[in-house]
Amino acid sequence: MKKNIALWVTSTALIGALSLTLTTVRAQNTTPKPAPGAPATEAPKPHQAGEAREKHPAIRKAIIALFDAKGDLERADHDFGGHRKQAIEDIDKAVAQLKLALQYEKK
Repeated sequence: MKKNIALWVTSTALIGALSLTLTTVRAQNTTPKPAPGAPATEAPKPHQAGEAREKHPAIRKAIIALFDAKGDLERADHDFGGHRKQAIEDIDKAVAQLKLALQYEKK
């Protein structure tokens, strides 16, 4: 039972972190539509020549969010009903898997 709750808490934290980063990424990637009757402008160029584009920014932001959550768990005055230790271990596992996924992309 404790393992299921710890898994649920960790999964919820990961999903929340990913959804927040995806919302931020989508908000940054939307281009405002010009007002009716406004003169046409050239479409913005996402990247100039030679400028490197970061791959998978949501994954990188999720790793940071998980480290923040781990820090909160470690600094907390209580043990979250006995789930703190397992949640920290699950965060470490999730971060390790995300890092492996990013390394796989480099191949």
